Amino acid sequence: MDWTTVGTVVGATALLLGCLLTLVAAVGLLRLSDVLARMHTTAKPQVLGVVLSLLAVGITLRRGADVATLVAIAAFQLLTVPVATHMVGRAAYRTGQVDPSALDHDELADELSEEERSRD
Repeated sequence: MDWTTVGTVVGATALLLGCLLTLVAAVGLLRLSDVLARMHTTAKPQVLGVVLSLLAVGITLRRGADVATLVAIAAFQLLTVPVATHMVGRAAYRTGQVDPSALDHDELADELSEEERSRD
């Protein structure tokens, strides 16, 4: 079997899986009702879908500059999406969109009560 054919098959499979995971993230964003569940579906499958799609493009292109750009894009996705998701969750909690009784452990309530005590 030719390595070009193997690369094409692996690239097509990675692209198909990446698109499928991105679709699952989009459906989850529309169908789930809780803010925390929506945050989970926008972070985990979406990032993995984008990384798999970038892997497929990298396998197809195979040029050093293109692969380096794709690696940089994947790294920025892996670094920024968890931070953005954390900030959205924190904002949702502060605005009352998250039910504190639904949480296993509520560390933010302790932190917010300390901030309020320090202001007084």
